[in-house]
Amino acid sequence: MTPVMSSQEVSAFLDEVFPQIHAGGRAYSVDSISDGEAVVRLSATEMHLRPGGTVSGPAMMALADLAAYVAILAHIGPVALAVTTNLNINFLRKPEPGDLLCTCRILKLGKRLAVVDCAIAGEGEEDYVAHATATYSVPPR
Repeated sequence: MTPVMSSQEVSAFLDEVFPQIHAGGRAYSVDSISDGEAVVRLSATEMHLRPGGTVSGPAMMALADLAAYVAILAHIGPVALAVTTNLNINFLRKPEPGDLLCTCRILKLGKRLAVVDCAIAGEGEEDYVAHATATYSVPPR
């Protein structure tokens, strides 16, 4: 599955149609786009932490949801109204301080639905801190 948008194009599109992801500063960035896949980074700030100094569950859910959206957009083009219909996440271990990377792989890209597998890990780490699956509704093209 070949992408139709580059990471720079997806980033510019998000800045245009979804600027609220940068409220409080630029914590999320698109690291890469490749065949059937996207990698999105969360540079966690104080607002993403929970007591105990670990990245919060809601911050990791937002990362997974955004990364799934990025993967889908990169492969269908700039369709702002693709929306999440389901997001399931399992928190596996406490993330160490530092950036988190969410690697999303498209499992199915149909006419109406897209299903994405998301793995979240600390930068340079092999062990996942969370795993999610997301389903998106894709509007008619």
